[in-house]
Amino acid sequence: MTTRGVLYVHSAPRALCPHVEWAVAGVLGTRVSLDWIRQPAAPGTWRSEFSWQGEAGTASKLASALRGWHLLRFEVTAEPCPTAEGERYSCTPDLGIFHAVTGIHGDILIPEDRLRAALTRSQRGETDLEAELAKLLGKPWDDELEPFRYAGEGAPVRWLHQVV
Repeated sequence: MTTRGVLYVHSAPRALCPHVEWAVAGVLGTRVSLDWIRQPAAPGTWRSEFSWQGEAGTASKLASALRGWHLLRFEVTAEPCPTAEGERYSCTPDLGIFHAVTGIHGDILIPEDRLRAALTRSQRGETDLEAELAKLLGKPWDDELEPFRYAGEGAPVRWLHQVV
């Protein structure tokens, strides 16, 4: 079964850009050339966006191929398909990688056992429930990536053709 998704490279030093392309090409098994534009949120870095199509699990492979570079900020999404839920990976130099399962509308689906564990830690006084839930939803990654998501002037615009 195939799915499709998007790779968002939010910031990468110029010297790393060809390596990102090679890593993506290695996962997809085809030549890849990304359109790079300057990232105004971090002068001296570049950003790109790439729509892909591949087997279920491709998002995981892309995230794994890119996660080792400390100066790279990226997100990979995959749409649900008949054999797999959707996925979202977010990665920042300070926080590392975040993974979430997503439903058909893009909502994060948190497994019951992770919710129970967060509740148990909170009840024991080991952590704050609100902070635990924020981590399960990827809020620290969203907070760090939000300034990088706005591309500024000259960025490609993705028009949505279907509204749910």
